[in-house]
Amino acid sequence: MPDHEVIVERGCTPRELGPKLNRSAGDVIRYLFLQGEVVTATQSLSDDMIELFATELGAQVRLVDPGEEQEAELQAKYFEDDEEEAEEDLRPRPPVVTVMGHVDHGKTLLLDRIRSAHVVEGEAGGITQHIGAYQAEHEGHLITFIDTPGHEAFTAMRARGAQVTDIVVLVVAADDGVMPQTVEAIDHARAADVPIIIAVNKIDRADADPTRVLQQLSERGLVPEAWGGDTIAVEVSALQNLGVDSLLEQIVLVAEIEELQASPEGNARGAVLEANLETGRGPVASVIVERGTLRVGDAVVAGAAWGRVKALVDDHGEQVKEAPPSMPVQVLGFSEPPSAGDEFRVTADQATARAIAEARERRYRVAGHAPAPTVPGAKLEDLFEQIQRGESASLNLILKADVQGTLEAITDSLRKLEREEVKLSFVHRGVGGITENDVQLAAASNATIIGFNVRPDRRAREMAEEKDVEVRTYEIIYKLLEDLEAAMVGMLTPETEEVVTGEAEVRQVFRVPRVGAVAGCYVRHGVITRGSKVRFLREGVVIWKGAITSLKRFKEDAREVQTGFECGIGLSDFQDLKDGDLIETYDEREIPRT
Repeated sequence: MPDHEVIVERGCTPRELGPKLNRSAGDVIRYLFLQGEVVTATQSLSDDMIELFATELGAQVRLVDPGEEQEAELQAKYFEDDEEEAEEDLRPRPPVVTVMGHVDHGKTLLLDRIRSAHVVEGEAGGITQHIGAYQAEHEGHLITFIDTPGHEAFTAMRARGAQVTDIVVLVVAADDGVMPQTVEAIDHARAADVPIIIAVNKIDRADADPTRVLQQLSERGLVPEAWGGDTIAVEVSALQNLGVDSLLEQIVLVAEIEELQASPEGNARGAVLEANLETGRGPVASVIVERGTLRVGDAVVAGAAWGRVKALVDDHGEQVKEAPPSMPVQVLGFSEPPSAGDEFRVTADQATARAIAEARERRYRVAGHAPAPTVPGAKLEDLFEQIQRGESASLNLILKADVQGTLEAITDSLRKLEREEVKLSFVHRGVGGITENDVQLAAASNATIIGFNVRPDRRAREMAEEKDVEVRTYEIIYKLLEDLEAAMVGMLTPETEEVVTGEAEVRQVFRVPRVGAVAGCYVRHGVITRGSKVRFLREGVVIWKGAITSLKRFKEDAREVQTGFECGIGLSDFQDLKDGDLIETYDEREIPRT
């Protein structure tokens, strides 16, 4: 029997499984037959069959997905020695802190105060669009901060931030309270099983109410220490620079309690926070080192990207020779931008890194191979007509963005907009500017090109006009989502809004033979119109809904009665009238679409 763990692909055949365990295909077939399973030499085996045969032989197997075997064997060969850290090599390391919270609650301004940099000014709409990582120092202690975007579309990016973090700082505005993205941030932090520190921001506002905020958080299970719980809460004002030092002290205190350690020895490994293509620098990846020390000249692999570290740039834009644990750096030298969230590893040499990356690329290609959409694609501008005809429409998109993390986040958000009547098909997704190749592909596949923080060059623009390809560019993500949602969802059914047209107070009730109860009313507001939809209110509670069947001024029928006049109102199927009741008329109007 092999004395090591044997890697076996799911769905392999007896002919493939036997030799891996030093047996023949006949041995596998014979054993399974005795267990009541009749298989042939070329038939795919289930996971249970493979594990049953391995257990009988006493062999240790690890099942991997199809296409992953070569990659798993390479990883086992080159990385197995890196798994364990020697106890004597462990050293204290700076905590990695993720700042989370609702959009516009002051996360980025708070970080500006901490690291005296102005990131907000460079962000479209004042919303952080990318993940950034920065180091700050407080009383001799280094702290690494990850600034995650606050908009709900970046849920996936916030989740990745939580996976590499040690402590979460949850920023909640004192004048706004707990919002939907605040709840999302809490969920991500809990999923990552990390301590949460509450920063109640904007306490300088006149309408600030920190107690209400802490009450709302307590209802979510985050009970402050002052209230008998175990969650640290600090009141701050990023604008006035109040309470920031107290927040940093609490972060350092929690880091000491957590006893964060890592070995600076050995090959470095960590996580990719962001990656993009930059003119003159090529693929650039923002990474955070989790263990080991990353040095210039190291061979690295991250996902399907590989290369040699040509330069390391710290958060101040200065080149450094090495990056110890918990240090965020930009890495230059990858063959292509890795995906945000990928693990990066240092390998023995470039040949090893390339072999692992190419094995992954083959697996990604197999996993990502999908049949072409069965429904013909429609352009954004043609989508409405197709839906009106009752046909299922497929919106073909070519999506280009400036960085990988944004690309993934937009893709995830767009998929949530899909409906039965409208399906999304991503013909191509990529990082970088909109090129002539993108336009040609869009023309061939009847697709719309969506660009986020990227623009088409002059030749691509001219070709798009020539081939009648629609190119839409955006700088703020929620505007992109609003436009596509209007095309995909908003046009499916007309939207209506309710408009209150009049209000009348019942002053006296008359009983009329063969008619029933008639309300003698005074019109307090608006216009009461015969045939209007009506709500009958008693002490603010709706007790009946229907329509006005008769409307009179004195003894004459009236079509409408204005404010300040008296009238008699007869209601359909309702006789329980009392003095002081209110009759509210309303109309439903279709909202015009732009």
